[in-house]
Amino acid sequence: MSSTTEWVTLEQAHQALRSVAAQLGDADWARHTPCEHWNVAQVLRHAAGDQRGYAAAITGSGGPTEDPFAPSENAPESAQGYLESALSVTTAAFATVAPATPEVPCPLPIGPLSAEQVVDAAALDAAVHAWDIAVAIGVPSPLSDELAEQLTPIAETIAGPLRAFAFGPAQDSESGDGAAARLLRFLGRTPDWKP
Repeated sequence: MSSTTEWVTLEQAHQALRSVAAQLGDADWARHTPCEHWNVAQVLRHAAGDQRGYAAAITGSGGPTEDPFAPSENAPESAQGYLESALSVTTAAFATVAPATPEVPCPLPIGPLSAEQVVDAAALDAAVHAWDIAVAIGVPSPLSDELAEQLTPIAETIAGPLRAFAFGPAQDSESGDGAAARLLRFLGRTPDWKP
């Protein structure tokens, strides 16, 4: 397998997460988020842990340092450093996955998926949590319609089995929704959510 595979959609999603992490201030960590019962610190920790989960599924190492579904409420010492550590491990793991590989290990409870599907699932997780943080702290959403269009097929593949614990019930699209709003509604989020 190639050791230098580049996955553009994953990099775009990682960049979305980086962009909001770079805007976090001390007053932001305790803010409420669209992820009910979780503050900004928990969403960032969860997102980083999920990315590490994808890396560990592929390589057998580099997994989460805490349970991503029970993240600490405390801010990491450095938001960007904490996140970058996770994203670099994930990027390195996916660089070993060749395109069109039919079965790639995946941390989701739906078994192995194709290379493209696993990459897109990791990207979906990063991009949607970037949106969660952005709206919680009142900065522009990094989830573009273009990125949302790329991620919608994997959302349609994995959301059903994961609704019990990862996604809320799908909401009906509304007139004027773009691709990002439609994706968010499909995943049980409210595009115009406010703290």
